[in-house]
Amino acid sequence: MSAPWMLDELAHAGPEHLDEEFVANFDRKQGFPDPGDDIEALRRHGVGAEGTVLDLGAGTGRFAFAAAAVFRRVIAVDISPAMVGALRGRAETGESSQVDVVRAGFLSYRHEGGPLDAIHTRHALHQLPDFWKTIALRRMAGLLRPGGVLRVRDLVYDFAPAQAEAVFADWMAGASEDATRGYTADDYAEHIRTEHSTYRWLFEPMLDAAGFDIAEAHYEGRLFGTYTCVRR
Repeated sequence: MSAPWMLDELAHAGPEHLDEEFVANFDRKQGFPDPGDDIEALRRHGVGAEGTVLDLGAGTGRFAFAAAAVFRRVIAVDISPAMVGALRGRAETGESSQVDVVRAGFLSYRHEGGPLDAIHTRHALHQLPDFWKTIALRRMAGLLRPGGVLRVRDLVYDFAPAQAEAVFADWMAGASEDATRGYTADDYAEHIRTEHSTYRWLFEPMLDAAGFDIAEAHYEGRLFGTYTCVRR
């Protein structure tokens, strides 16, 4: 997609994700999330060992490199030069020859080869405003084979607008006090102000309109949604 009205995804990546120092400490700040549940969800919904899996917004590659031990081919895609540098550094050390690293975004990735078996994305789709989320989801559906699986983890708001103040107050009360070891209340406030998390009651119709059936949905703290979807 190269129309003059296209969004500049790099401008929406979040300035911290472009900072090499931040990227170096990214996994620790994220709490070293275990990708095992995501890999198991793909397998449970029919993605086999010969499958090709795309990781959009791959970050430092926690999912991608773990998935490469299970699936035939994994493509790790990120818009951030700093994140891509971290991914290529891991790949060049020989950690896995099955991970292809590509610098691109939800709207600019161009796939080569047959349809994908699965797409994974974690805490990246919220960087796009809602109109662009729908474009991104439609593009993802177009990359998958019928019956292919989309696994999404993201900050999605599972509350009514009138509840926002109370939910955000509880969220911030549980924030880390150490910015090097977790997300602080200031980090959460910046996310709310400058990024594009959407409501569950908006996000789920977006998935449907893009061509996905929701097979599983799980929420934590009314803020963190996990979806396993199947492409119709």
